[in-house]
Amino acid sequence: MTLPNHTPELKLREEFNRWAEAGRGEQMEENHLPIVIPMLALMELQSADRVLDVGCGSGWLVRRLAEHLPKGAIVGVDVSDEMVRRAQLAGAALPNASFLQGTAEEIPAPSDSFTKVISIESAYYWHDVARGLGEIFRVLAPGGSAWILINYYRDNLDCHQWKQNFEIPTSLLSAAEWQEQFHAAGFRKVQHQQIPDTSPTPEVYTGRWFRDASQLQRFKTNGALLVTGVKP
Repeated sequence: MTLPNHTPELKLREEFNRWAEAGRGEQMEENHLPIVIPMLALMELQSADRVLDVGCGSGWLVRRLAEHLPKGAIVGVDVSDEMVRRAQLAGAALPNASFLQGTAEEIPAPSDSFTKVISIESAYYWHDVARGLGEIFRVLAPGGSAWILINYYRDNLDCHQWKQNFEIPTSLLSAAEWQEQFHAAGFRKVQHQQIPDTSPTPEVYTGRWFRDASQLQRFKTNGALLVTGVKP
């Protein structure tokens, strides 16, 4: 996929290529699994589901789903060509897993292709949320569902300081605003809930995303935002 110079997509690709080269794609499974496992339980995945992961990174979730849904087809899309390259290498032995370079705003798939679309910790990076949800609606088959899971949203006050560390623009929306966007894209049965992260919290926090361990714990207790909707 060729991106024009100086577009938001190009800046996003360059940033996530840096993440890939730093090995951060491989860290995402450990960081995100505590909130993804409860979401997967809610999804009631079927063995023959056709699933798209938008913003798949190095493909950890695609590989996991491909192993558990051997009759299904699991596709990962990411703006970063380096993430996609690494995902293709890691998933080469899985015949029902594939990876493509693309953006949420321009998904490289035909209409009505998937029964479920997932996006984990990606949607707040989209430069055009409305267009991204419109594309997800387009590639879903009728009766298919979208599952957007994010940690950066307005209702969780303990993530707002992340903005100062982001190198690229992001969208800080509330749960109500995400629901409005889903409805505007055409989704029905739109719902949201918060999924707490119950993984252990260190006694001392030394990272750059939170002030201290107590703020990290509050953030995890409030949990990630899951927004879902169904294509009629």
